[in-house]
Amino acid sequence: MPAKCVVILYPHTSNWDLVTGMLAIWALAIRFRWAAKDTLFATPLGPLFRRWGGIPVNRRVRTGFSAAMRDAFVDHNEFRVVIAPEGTRSYAPYWKSGFYHIARASRVPVALGFIDYPRRELGILHCVDLTGNVAADMAEIASHYRGRIGKHPAQQGPVRLHDDTVDEG
Repeated sequence: MPAKCVVILYPHTSNWDLVTGMLAIWALAIRFRWAAKDTLFATPLGPLFRRWGGIPVNRRVRTGFSAAMRDAFVDHNEFRVVIAPEGTRSYAPYWKSGFYHIARASRVPVALGFIDYPRRELGILHCVDLTGNVAADMAEIASHYRGRIGKHPAQQGPVRLHDDTVDEG
């Protein structure tokens, strides 16, 4: 596992993904940070989530999250942040591109984390160095995730970005 990377978690179809993922993180004894919607941190468990590496993200407005993560990669010798690019546990026709922006701007690889409920497996499949060719990068990522099934398969969206484009500006 690289000392610096963006870890994407796919598929993300259940609240149990957080519980399962946290147990895996603790078992690995590797420090990870993880991003989740800010409303999760507005509960009584919020302080505990932060202590466990949680980073609240307000997805309703632009807050400069990508730039803050890029700065965190610069400021730390070891920094791994886990992001669920589907952005929801419900079906989404495409992924949010934040993970791509962060990895490219920070010049770090993307580690492909997964939870496969039918096989009772979870882990890291592969690390991908993004090239900037979004279509090719997403095709490579999709090839590694082929056949991985979430807890609720009907809620699992395709591995793709909107129009397979990312504004690098």
